[in-house]
Amino acid sequence: MPSLTYDLHIHSCLSPCGDSDMTPANIAGMAAVKGLDVIALTDHNSCRNCAAAMAVGEEYGVMVIPGMELTTQEEVHVVCLFPDLKSALDFDAMVYHRLQKVENHPKIFGEQLLYNEQDRIIGTEPYLLINATDIMFDEVWDRTKEYGGVMIPAHIDKNANSLIANLGFIPPDSRFTCAELKNLSNLHRLRREHPYLNGCGIITNSDAHYLEQIQEPVHTLYVQERSIRSVLTMLSDGHF
Repeated sequence: MPSLTYDLHIHSCLSPCGDSDMTPANIAGMAAVKGLDVIALTDHNSCRNCAAAMAVGEEYGVMVIPGMELTTQEEVHVVCLFPDLKSALDFDAMVYHRLQKVENHPKIFGEQLLYNEQDRIIGTEPYLLINATDIMFDEVWDRTKEYGGVMIPAHIDKNANSLIANLGFIPPDSRFTCAELKNLSNLHRLRREHPYLNGCGIITNSDAHYLEQIQEPVHTLYVQERSIRSVLTMLSDGHF
């Protein structure tokens, strides 16, 4: 089976907390320099820099999965990954409709910049993307599946904006099959405290907001073939 080194949680400068150097081309270029096989662009509540990142990634030989870090009504962060750009942008339109519309103030929160594949600014997002949506956590599985995607509760071992920190527990009727840890040393403790995780695949990502934070090629996924759909199938199966 092909093995792919990965980092599936990266923010561009469309996220207000993302550094200005986190342009789609710079992200794909840094992933190539580091030797990563596959990355995912996952801006807060938006997929609109994914097209540029995917185009540049193809030039550099890096597979770029279109994605988003969704903020639920409970302010739980969830990485959502999609099989193709159209599915991601359709999901984006649904999420944008359900985003709390508060005007962004770039001097306070940071700029939210849209780029094309030539790495030129083509616009800005006026509403603050780090706000919550009105999508409940227990909705995310169904909403993501409607667009052919996979949901991955983000950095569940963090003390803020994580499933466990914000809800205090993992809902017993949850259906996710993969979860993200920031620090894999927390895995055994979390599996003791939350038995649901014993049936989940576990990944770790950088959650990079700066180029130097993008993950080194040390974590590997084993897939049937080198394709986005194969990666999502593996994550959806949760057996790895």
